[in-house]
Amino acid sequence: MSADLSYDAATDSLYIKIRPGRSIDNRVVNDDIVIDLGEDGEPVGYDIQHASRHADIIAEALGHLHERHAA
Repeated sequence: MSADLSYDAATDSLYIKIRPGRSIDNRVVNDDIVIDLGEDGEPVGYDIQHASRHADIIAEALGHLHERHAA
């Protein structure tokens, strides 16, 4: 199981790429969270601003990652 993580401490911004593929759309959850969607409509990445405040969304992203690799 692997993911690409990019964290910027200066802005508390985290990007979690949970699977290969390009983003063709996104879903804005709120001002801090955008989920990038692949061609199949499933998440390919999570862009999380103020990441230290959003442990629940980070857990959701890791849950998607776990599901993809558990099969």
